[in-house]
Amino acid sequence: MTTTTNALLALVALIGSTAAQAGDVKYVLWDANQRPAYQQCASDFQKANPGITIKISQQGWDEYWTGLSTGFISGTAPDVFTNHLAKYPEFARNNLLVDLAPLIKRDAVKTDAYASGLYDIWGREGKQYGLPKDWDTIAFIVNLDLAKKAGVTLADLNGMTWNPKDGGSFEQIVRRLTTDAAGNNATSAKFDKSKVAVYGYQNPGAGGMMGQTEWSHFAVSNGFRFQDAPWAGKFYYDDPKLAETIQYLAGLPGKGVSATPDDVSKLGSDAMFIAGKAAMVPQGSWMITHFAANAKFPYAWVPLPKGPIGQRATMFNGLADSIWVGSKNKEEAWKWVKYLGSEACQSVVAKAGVVFPAVKGLPDQAMAVHKTRGVDSSAFLEMTRGKTFLAPIADNGSQVNELMGTAIESVLRGKSDAAGALRSANGQVNALFR
Repeated sequence: MTTTTNALLALVALIGSTAAQAGDVKYVLWDANQRPAYQQCASDFQKANPGITIKISQQGWDEYWTGLSTGFISGTAPDVFTNHLAKYPEFARNNLLVDLAPLIKRDAVKTDAYASGLYDIWGREGKQYGLPKDWDTIAFIVNLDLAKKAGVTLADLNGMTWNPKDGGSFEQIVRRLTTDAAGNNATSAKFDKSKVAVYGYQNPGAGGMMGQTEWSHFAVSNGFRFQDAPWAGKFYYDDPKLAETIQYLAGLPGKGVSATPDDVSKLGSDAMFIAGKAAMVPQGSWMITHFAANAKFPYAWVPLPKGPIGQRATMFNGLADSIWVGSKNKEEAWKWVKYLGSEACQSVVAKAGVVFPAVKGLPDQAMAVHKTRGVDSSAFLEMTRGKTFLAPIADNGSQVNELMGTAIESVLRGKSDAAGALRSANGQVNALFR
């Protein structure tokens, strides 16, 4: 057997066996930080439902989706799994998910308990494919030691503005945070961009069709929109507002204030921040715990800058739990999904402080937990008061993601002009829906 074959077999074994035990519900998730909270939910659930055993497993992001795909094909997928908006349209189209709508109606589940938009986005044409579990927004995390050294205050950071022409006050701050080996910042005539010690800002990468942490917040605050509505088969990736946004980000390495795509791919923007090589990076609220555990210097989460539309903008994303259509224990699986989506379980998640739960009121509890740990996470809630937008959702998601990721990557690497590359890619994307 090859190494690849052995790895796939191991994943299949980890996810589940073909012979499901009556009352056993296999549940998988990808975030190791969240597992303890859901293990507590499972213990509480089992006490109230002694005939059901919840078996939780966790894999990293890439292995997780590979394992699910293998399980769907081999008939060994978990009963319940954490689902993502970028993935579920294709699962639904291929009839891999249980329609929860009849069960929700039968059991009178109060779907208005969730933050606005989180429930509806998991439904289509009267069918419902998941119950919301959490939500997230994007903010910047900033090294306060480096900010203090540059004379940048929290007030400066909280009041940033951005535009694709000259970068606004955002770029001025980024230039002040960028230093070369001699200690000159990027506002100085002596700055040597060939010998950068600390980059003021680091874009994480191309971002595929969503650009969740990479570019969507800049683009939407510049007037861009992905599509007219969820499931609409027409995209607007050829919008000049997106082109000038991507072109702006592509130009940052040439100014010496951001690392090249090759350099950032070696470490990743998060690792660069933790190592003190990048002073400011964008990231989602699901990473609060990660940075709290790994950043060994003072830092702050700050809101994203206001763009030309006069508002901050952030993707408002949310995960949900779904049931595999091939589950042998669907009724038990539904009871577990219903509990995962309840205030009882999500209160446990809130107290763990790993993510912001989907049930209204509980994010404030999570924020209070963060505060006891010395972390002010209010920037993520502040972002919900600006312009929020949903992730693009449509059939053919994997193809759209590949097309857009390739096009944007080519621009970031200086191989293509943004306007031409995005116009061409958008044409190919929209052709998928004709």
